Amino acid sequence: MQRNIPSRRTTRLTRRGRVVLVLIGAVLAGTAVAVPLLTLRHHALASPRTLVIPEGWRSGQIYAAIDKALALAPGTTKQSLADAQLNLPNAAEGNPEGYLFPATYPIDDKTTPQSLLTYMVDTANKRFAAAPVAAGPERNSMNLYQAITIASIVQAEAASKADMSKVARVVFNRLEHGMPLQMDSTLNYALNRSTVRMSMEDTRLESPYNSYQRMGLPPTPIDSPGEDAMRAVTNPAQGDWLYFVTVKPGDTRFTADFSEHQRNVAEFNAHLKGSSPQPTK
Repeated sequence: MQRNIPSRRTTRLTRRGRVVLVLIGAVLAGTAVAVPLLTLRHHALASPRTLVIPEGWRSGQIYAAIDKALALAPGTTKQSLADAQLNLPNAAEGNPEGYLFPATYPIDDKTTPQSLLTYMVDTANKRFAAAPVAAGPERNSMNLYQAITIASIVQAEAASKADMSKVARVVFNRLEHGMPLQMDSTLNYALNRSTVRMSMEDTRLESPYNSYQRMGLPPTPIDSPGEDAMRAVTNPAQGDWLYFVTVKPGDTRFTADFSEHQRNVAEFNAHLKGSSPQPTK
């Protein structure tokens, strides 16, 4: 989660680099938050269709899922954004990233991309306005949009729910120290991918989402954070950590000592190399 990449390939500097399976359509996901279903017109349906949006999905994944769930041509939902009249903050500049709340949404024959997007954004506004989430940003000297942006990073970076408040603290500590965030998740967002294999060339990418090169937060959230990530941001753990890396599943190490972090990264790289599939002949 910090720079100092010693080779052309794969120095793991942040968390474990969760690889997200892009599941398109109405899916089942235990991490999604259940939202009460809208009353459907067709009460005779024994099992109304639903679309489940998991925590951590990016807007592009959500648009594609809506297209498939509604049997629309690819790209239809994204094109409908201009007509959706979404209740977004001014800072979002019309981009709903971070406000497409992860939850279960009902679908019937009258559902449109605009109605689903509106429902998602309205759900996000209600959830984010609820206490204690609403009080957290002010307590941490930031606005709500900044809090959601940090929560999206926490959602992408944390190896587990238990790690979220520590990852949030690392973000705050690095901002307070005037350090670049150097989060792989923001760079992966710019490259539209999810990987643990980050190269020196990747970190030179010209993008406002390249937190290796740019100071401060990215211009928008990078995914749809859930309530656990928001709670972590509004009430981060106490600690002086500046670095973290998930060496292997269940073993995330946080430290304020760069030398210790380098040793942890070396263990991560050794584990990653050992677990990599060997080329076939």
